[in-house]
Amino acid sequence: MSCSGIFILDLKGSVIMSRNYRGDIEMSNIEKFMPLLMEKEEEGKPSPVLQKDDLSFVYIKHMNIFLVSMAKKNVNVAMMLSFLYKCVEVFVSYFKDLEEESVRDNFVVIYELLDEMMDFGYPQTTEDKILQEYITQESHFLEVAPRPPMAVTNAVSWRSEGIKYRKNEVFLDVIESVNMLANASGTVLRSEIVGSIRMRVVLSGMPELRLGLNDKVLFQTIGRERSRGKAVELEDVKFHQCVRLSRFESERTISFIPPDGEFELMSYRLNTTIKPLIWVEAVVERYSRSRVEYMVKAKSQFKRQSIANHVEVMIPVPSDVMSPKFKTSVGSVKYVPECNSFVWTIRSFPGGREYLMRAHFDLPSIGSGEVEGKAPISVKFEIPYFTTSGLQVRYLKIIEKTGYQALPWVRYVTQNGDYQLRMQ
Repeated sequence: MSCSGIFILDLKGSVIMSRNYRGDIEMSNIEKFMPLLMEKEEEGKPSPVLQKDDLSFVYIKHMNIFLVSMAKKNVNVAMMLSFLYKCVEVFVSYFKDLEEESVRDNFVVIYELLDEMMDFGYPQTTEDKILQEYITQESHFLEVAPRPPMAVTNAVSWRSEGIKYRKNEVFLDVIESVNMLANASGTVLRSEIVGSIRMRVVLSGMPELRLGLNDKVLFQTIGRERSRGKAVELEDVKFHQCVRLSRFESERTISFIPPDGEFELMSYRLNTTIKPLIWVEAVVERYSRSRVEYMVKAKSQFKRQSIANHVEVMIPVPSDVMSPKFKTSVGSVKYVPECNSFVWTIRSFPGGREYLMRAHFDLPSIGSGEVEGKAPISVKFEIPYFTTSGLQVRYLKIIEKTGYQALPWVRYVTQNGDYQLRMQ
């Protein structure tokens, strides 16, 4: 079942604007949405899908507005949620900030966008770069509408024809974020890798790109389980719409005609136990109620040829400490009272190294008497030319019928996600 209408409401449930696509329901039925939402929240059963009589409401909340789709029963919920989030992405690309005031100020343009993005209740063109070619901020003042680009009626709706560059290049970044929680003895309690492959495409024409990774399933398919190099088993893989999924399922090859400019080609996750890349120990010594001292040791546990940049180690301290004094052989340290912590910054941290730092604080003679919980140590870092998962780009081929030469560039980056180490 397709969508009957899209509505934008304020937090009180008043309709800011609406677009009716099918005319099979009364527009006044949107008044049922807010009471139904409040009823579900009071019951402790919030849901992105609400049903009342023969109506289905699928909604998302962004800033101080609700984006709601209304339809008869059996609406495709996954499609509608995806469409609503895509609406937010497109509106933000036009107005930067999407909130009640910007919706009212740009009513005409939003109406035009909703006209192009959905037809008779079914999503159509949702790529902001394509929409911006023929729907501009001033388009509603023109008497003659500009001709839609070929991408609107073409099978490749995310790329326009006739793109030309003097120098053809492709930049590919494999970026992995490490989420980790470890206890004071070094045991990893929770760890995962969240990765993405991002691209910046500067190519003329309509090129086809083929990307090969050291995917474990691929190696098993072609009988190379024992081949040199590590195979990686990817989980929760999500592709950009340009990827030909049928070819990936059959050949494990990522084949696609890319959008122009920057986009995320794919994202993935690996739920695996990871050795802490940067391990931090903090020994705390209290001297009655007069002072407290910290001896902090940071150790890099990745290969020696790699270097972690912009390392920040945040150590929590009691909220009533005073007169901070620091001593370190490398980097710099500063007290951040608003976060009840001090931050040790190391600009460059090579692999296989270990550094020490001491911190001294005075304490008030009269304590507050409250027992403070021990917050964990958090670490920020960025390691270029390195992936924790071992994911590697085996090849990146660029095929274009004119036969021009193009340069592919590949870069690997590992950075911190939610990276925390508990203190003793």
